[in-house]
Amino acid sequence: MADFIDETQVDTLLKQLHQLRDELGEEASALKHAAEPVNLDQQAFGRVSRGDALQQQSMAKANLCQCQERIQLIEDALHKIDNEEYGFCEGCGELISFARLSARPESLYCLKCQQEQES
Repeated sequence: MADFIDETQVDTLLKQLHQLRDELGEEASALKHAAEPVNLDQQAFGRVSRGDALQQQSMAKANLCQCQERIQLIEDALHKIDNEEYGFCEGCGELISFARLSARPESLYCLKCQQEQES
């Protein structure tokens, strides 16, 4: 079982979550522009260029979706901090290590449960 996360560590993680949310928010704004519908004017684009533009739009949409999902996880983590429920694994209920939370502060699972989720 991991040691209890002290207030200093929670403050560090809180700052990290806010910074990460801000960075992802900026990235999401840029991706929204890249995910806008592609103008398929045949005069402006050749067939290959249109295909390229559509592929880039599709990748931007996928990246935007991942970005928005991560922002939601961060919002959930911030809510858990407010309710003093932060840092507990949703799989086993044990505390998630500070090292894991430092690497990925919005983590829902301890490393063992995360590995089980991915198998």
